[in-house]
Amino acid sequence: MNLRKTSFSQHQSLKHQRKWKVDPNYTKSWYDRGAKTFQADKYRKGACENCGAMTHKTKLCTERPRKIGAKWTNKNIAPDEKIETFDLDYDGKRDRWNGYDTAKYAEVIKRYEARDEARRNFLKEQQLKKLEKKRNKKIDEEESSDEEDALKHDEAKADESKQMDFAKVEKRVRTTGGGSTGTVRNLRIREDTAKYLLNLDVNSAYYDPKTRSMREDPLPNADPNEKFYAGDNQYRMSGEALEFKKLNIHALQLNEKGQEEEINMQAAPSQAELLFKKYKEAKEKLKKQIQETIMEKYGNAAASSVEDIPKELLFGQSEREVEYDRCGRVIKGMEFSVPKSKYEEDVYINNHTSVWGSWWKDQQWGYTCCQQTVKNSYCTGVAGIEAAEEAADLMRTNIERRAAASNDRSGQVEEQRFVTWGSDTPEDLVLDREKLAEALKREDERKREEKDERKRKYNVQWNDQVTPEEMEAYRMKRMHEDDPMKNLLH
Repeated sequence: MNLRKTSFSQHQSLKHQRKWKVDPNYTKSWYDRGAKTFQADKYRKGACENCGAMTHKTKLCTERPRKIGAKWTNKNIAPDEKIETFDLDYDGKRDRWNGYDTAKYAEVIKRYEARDEARRNFLKEQQLKKLEKKRNKKIDEEESSDEEDALKHDEAKADESKQMDFAKVEKRVRTTGGGSTGTVRNLRIREDTAKYLLNLDVNSAYYDPKTRSMREDPLPNADPNEKFYAGDNQYRMSGEALEFKKLNIHALQLNEKGQEEEINMQAAPSQAELLFKKYKEAKEKLKKQIQETIMEKYGNAAASSVEDIPKELLFGQSEREVEYDRCGRVIKGMEFSVPKSKYEEDVYINNHTSVWGSWWKDQQWGYTCCQQTVKNSYCTGVAGIEAAEEAADLMRTNIERRAAASNDRSGQVEEQRFVTWGSDTPEDLVLDREKLAEALKREDERKREEKDERKRKYNVQWNDQVTPEEMEAYRMKRMHEDDPMKNLLH
């Protein structure tokens, strides 16, 4: 064995990668919360202008803003806070139990135990009072003994029901802080499968061991009727959770609904709940009032009693005779009632002999007697109709005459442009030789001005109407790029 150990120690290993300097007691020391170190008598330079402490600046002061700061009063100088720094390793920075004090939690446990003890004593006192009342009535011994046994049984049941919140009180052993009494929460029955064992897939719902919570559904594809557990989020959308959610939303939206002050749900929960209750009552009252208004205006056929129905319609019978053909169409007896007009009926105004709405033309209502579409107009009779027709004919004639004149003018302009700018000169066009010679001279001058830009005048007088002689001079002087003799001509 010694040889084996020696030979093994001589081989290479990973001992050089082991962390030798380990401080397992880094959690023993933690921030001393609320501790003070030194309290000065007067203001010091560089201290907080509000409270006078040297450990923070004025912007980071958590004390109530004073009317006159300690810098100017030199009174009530706040003590300096105790500032500690810890050099934590990778695990220490991420340890959620850092700074946990078991002694503090032991006080919480004692408070709950005292509450349970007071509850049990109160129940015992109530049961003893009942027994004394029974004894004072001098009931028979057998009945009294049976009653005492029943009351004792009820006391035990009540004690068990009151301790359902903390299923079992046991001694805690092998725990930090010693073997103090505590509670053990049985969150599930032992026979049921633990929630973190329902789906062993690594990528399934996350289980937090500290809070024992699994918010997502571990088996999302399973049958909902056969699921025992569907995640903690299912409880957030059932029961009173929805009402609590509505209460929070209402508290946040109070300012938008006309409330001057915003109510904080965490700071004043009773006030927020009272306002939400009043809001629901007002909403129900308004809804009921609107419903009653609609019922008064239109009635309710479903709520009408048998007494309100006419006798002739009570059994679906009437004296009206209706005849049908073989196809089921109504032949006789079902005359349709004429719908009532929204206008006044049989009212003749402004000397009209027909009512308003008796005539229709061009998407407008009017009078048949004079065919006018203005309701407050005075009746002109047949003469008004003839005058309107003559005016319409005259307007139609004017429009046609104007259209014909515009067509003639456009035809002349197009013909003149064709003669002037056309590609082929008509044979009947006669050119004046003198005007043609003048046009050729002007064309030569224009050519020279184009070559010498310095002699071109700034203000150029131009006539937009081109004469046939000018057009002919332009054609004669124009240079053709494809002409092989173009260099000899000019």
